[in-house]
Amino acid sequence: MTIILLLVISFAASFVGTLAGSGGLIGMPSLLLIGFPIHQVIGSVKFSNMFSSFSSFYILLKKKQLKVADALKLIPFALFGGFCGGLLANSFSEKMMNLLAICLLTIALVINFIKKPKPESGSIWHLPKKAYPSLFGISVYDGMFGPGQATMLMYTFLRNGATYLQSLAFTRFQTFISCTAAFITYFLAGNIAWEIATYYTIGSLIGSQLAVRVAQKISTRQLKFILHGVTIALLLQLIIRVAFP
Repeated sequence: MTIILLLVISFAASFVGTLAGSGGLIGMPSLLLIGFPIHQVIGSVKFSNMFSSFSSFYILLKKKQLKVADALKLIPFALFGGFCGGLLANSFSEKMMNLLAICLLTIALVINFIKKPKPESGSIWHLPKKAYPSLFGISVYDGMFGPGQATMLMYTFLRNGATYLQSLAFTRFQTFISCTAAFITYFLAGNIAWEIATYYTIGSLIGSQLAVRVAQKISTRQLKFILHGVTIALLLQLIIRVAFP
């Protein structure tokens, strides 16, 4: 029964997370409700995200939604950010991390409603240098906890002129790098439960692969509706968790 729950939870979290981010707000709370220790949950989810994020990124790379050279520029920020976040995980309380997520997501949601130039369909987008500090900060948060980081990344890339599929590709690649770095810290600390990580990874791979294929068949308006809807649901859940710990 536990195996089935892990597969269902990981599939749902990965499917929603790939399309709009915040899949961690489905996965992590569900795993905690089952009774798994929080550090083992975070570490195991990082292991799973390494595979699911890279598999979906690879599909988008083959469809030429970004250039490898641009993706490689993310590595130092995502790698160092994820590693620092993993090391800091035991330094900050969960409430403090939730408050930070609420602030960042609220700002991102408001900014996204401001009218901006539409990118050319199918164009190759180049990542502006001004986005790097934000990307580093999000990777630190991903290493510490994670839920909501993909949504923050999606908004960051969209706000800087990327198309939806380009934003999705960059988000999946950065998630792969930051989760890999964070996983190392949890592994060294002995906080990986392989009985959780193995089945969670299987469900996540299936969910991410299906989501990438669905994303290419959904209109931009529908995708934005999903992104905004997930963001609002995420904010409400975080506010409730902070107000009623």
